[in-house]
Amino acid sequence: MDYEQVQRAYAILSPVYDIVFDKIFHPGRVKAIELLESEPGDTILEVGIGTGLNLPLYPKGRRVVGIDLSDKMLTKAKEKVAKLTMRNVALGRMDAAQMSFPDNVFDHVLATYVISAVPDPLKVLLEMKRVCKRGGHLVIMNHFKCEKALIGAVEESLAPLCASFGFKPNLLLHPLFQEAKLEIEQIHRVNLFKGWKLIRCINRK
Repeated sequence: MDYEQVQRAYAILSPVYDIVFDKIFHPGRVKAIELLESEPGDTILEVGIGTGLNLPLYPKGRRVVGIDLSDKMLTKAKEKVAKLTMRNVALGRMDAAQMSFPDNVFDHVLATYVISAVPDPLKVLLEMKRVCKRGGHLVIMNHFKCEKALIGAVEESLAPLCASFGFKPNLLLHPLFQEAKLEIEQIHRVNLFKGWKLIRCINRK
């Protein structure tokens, strides 16, 4: 899966993204925001903000910076910011694997339904670590390859097809986080059939 595939997939999905993904994945989003355990005055980076479905969930008094690779998804997010009159939100197009932010600038970093939808998940995790302050929370929610052999084999067989829709169903959780040198502090199963994993790491640098 490359950048062109990702952009093409989300350009197609952007008009119907909220209809398809809002209700089904809403419980996981709520829990993810809670796991940030942010305080008033904190600055949070949301990687892959998409159409901005998480925006109404942030508590008051937080500054949110959202980045995404898809212009069409960002257009939808900007419409939400305007509709909700959110003055504490800044949005911009950026490659999450090569962020232009300085080191240690964000109190917490969030990525929901993103890591399997980027060409290089490891680079994205390493960038999230870099821009997050020491001791900050890195919260990642994603589908990872099932550890059960039969289901995992099915996910593996579906990988080429899923790539055309912009995500990898066969991403391995523990090898990825070990390579990124991220120690998982909490892990929860969320959403339909508990098929998604919500993970929190404390940034040890």
